[in-house]
Amino acid sequence: MGFFRRMDERWKDNALWQFAKFNLVALTITLVQLILANLLPLLFDGLKAPLPPLLRPIFDPERMFDGPSPYVTDGVVSWGYVLPFFLSNFLANIYGYFVNMRATFHGSGKRGSLPIYLVVLLALLLFTTWLQGVITGHLLTTRFSAWARTIAAAAAGLVQVAVLFPLEKFVLFRKE
Repeated sequence: MGFFRRMDERWKDNALWQFAKFNLVALTITLVQLILANLLPLLFDGLKAPLPPLLRPIFDPERMFDGPSPYVTDGVVSWGYVLPFFLSNFLANIYGYFVNMRATFHGSGKRGSLPIYLVVLLALLLFTTWLQGVITGHLLTTRFSAWARTIAAAAAGLVQVAVLFPLEKFVLFRKE
């Protein structure tokens, strides 16, 4: 830890160092997300309630699955499929917000930072939850089926880093 502390003292506000730290934090976020993405289905797989009409066009089973799926009830994707992806992303990213605020950007956040983050995160998670669902749905019928959720979560994580680093660095935790 001494190495990181010395680097942090020397390069505290350097964008490249912050990006490196952001990615180190992202590894811990990814670990939390992957654990949750693989454990939460154990809690939610039995949930057969269909998604509400607003979400049905986004999570269209015709585009998400190659053939029949236990996650589709009466032609509609169930909450049991979507919730593990969404919750694993949401919980991991809330953890990441606070770790990055303190450790990466050494800030306390501005008054409106958390609400802005939550709005962007909600839109981002809707997209990445859909992305994970599509990737997992297609991989479940391949030789990669055992790794489907992990691969999908990793792809979602890459998209999130591309959006969240600039948001946190240049908007939420920007130094005045």
